[in-house]
Amino acid sequence: MFCVLDIDDYVRVEPELFNLATKDAIKQQLEKQYADYIDEDFGSVIAVLDVSRVGDGILIPEDPAAYYDSSFKLLVFKPELQELVFGKISQITNFGAFLDLGSMEAMIHISQTMDDYVTFSKANSLLGRSSKRALKKGDLCLARIVAVSFRTTPPKLGLTMRQPGLGKIDWINDEKRKAKLLAEKAARAASGKTKKKK
Repeated sequence: MFCVLDIDDYVRVEPELFNLATKDAIKQQLEKQYADYIDEDFGSVIAVLDVSRVGDGILIPEDPAAYYDSSFKLLVFKPELQELVFGKISQITNFGAFLDLGSMEAMIHISQTMDDYVTFSKANSLLGRSSKRALKKGDLCLARIVAVSFRTTPPKLGLTMRQPGLGKIDWINDEKRKAKLLAEKAARAASGKTKKKK
């Protein structure tokens, strides 16, 4: 899930940033510090949003940097089990697909791409035998997180699209259209039966 963290901490500002306004120097230092930062507690840091408070700076002997007691906000993505995620297929392999979530990638095993027998085609897509559905690079999808592991960097996320309302966005829209047509047909049939009874 995406969220904003409020953090109070001392920020070490390197001497090459001393020519900037203190708040700008702290923000630039934080952006450098949190670039590509991934942690099990925080998740993946997307951006430093704001430096809201800057306290007095302190110097430590034999360290050329200055330390400022500061408050700042970070935008982070911390994946949670059972969370719904939206992304674009970035890669198709013979064992599944990778979904780009913006801040990290997640893997959808071939058996979890659709409720069908799935094969890898020479055209670099995954094909459903009965449904004739195809999943290829660039497709927009909605999936559910079923596994999260921070043992590696970047973390490994496992997804499924084998549940109602999940999958390629085109498939979801097709299912909604079919459900709407069935509901309309059932409504017409029900209204026809009530007219005959009168």
